[in-house]
Amino acid sequence: MFHWLEERPFMFAAVVIVFTAFAGIVELIPDFAKSSRPLVGTKPYTVLQLAGRGVYIKESCNSCHSQLIRPFKSETARYGMYSLSGEYAYDRPFLWGSKRTGPDLLRVGNYRTTDWHEYHMWEPKDVMPTSIMPAYKHMFTNLAKIETAYAEAYTVKKVFNVPYDKEGMPVLGSFEEAKALALKEAKEIAKDMKSKEVKALLEDGKVPEIVAMIAYLNSLK
Repeated sequence: MFHWLEERPFMFAAVVIVFTAFAGIVELIPDFAKSSRPLVGTKPYTVLQLAGRGVYIKESCNSCHSQLIRPFKSETARYGMYSLSGEYAYDRPFLWGSKRTGPDLLRVGNYRTTDWHEYHMWEPKDVMPTSIMPAYKHMFTNLAKIETAYAEAYTVKKVFNVPYDKEGMPVLGSFEEAKALALKEAKEIAKDMKSKEVKALLEDGKVPEIVAMIAYLNSLK
């Protein structure tokens, strides 16, 4: 057989390419599959965090902020550890982004606090005078879509087998249970906020968009 192949360069080259491609697939696919699995400690978003993520997308925050840190010293020195694929296991859709009018936010939860986000979203220039980011005062009165966030969580649990309700993972349960947990989580976040209007809405059982957005930003670590 080998003698036959040696006499036919084209066939020999084709066989080498096929065997090399097969070997590459055997080596690479398991590694890609492993890399795409959730990292240890990575959890699905809570319903409140998903509601905040919805606000983030609605307001087109991903048009100015990326969530993808490249393995360059200039980026890791500013933003922290470079991105790993397993960190995005529960992100649908990915919000990597390709433009940085503002800083990358993948690890913003490590260095910004709830009260900082509150002041910054109310009037960015009061926090950073050179900022070109618009104010988002409407988030303090607009209500987060908890029902939509619950529907999203329920869907990914059923369709993509996202491990809600498993040990160590966020509890989803029924909609009423999820709504109660989201309100409880929101009130915990609001303890570090100054806005009386936000706290009044929470006491009425309503969750403002700003609280959901902060819950989402705080989860990015």
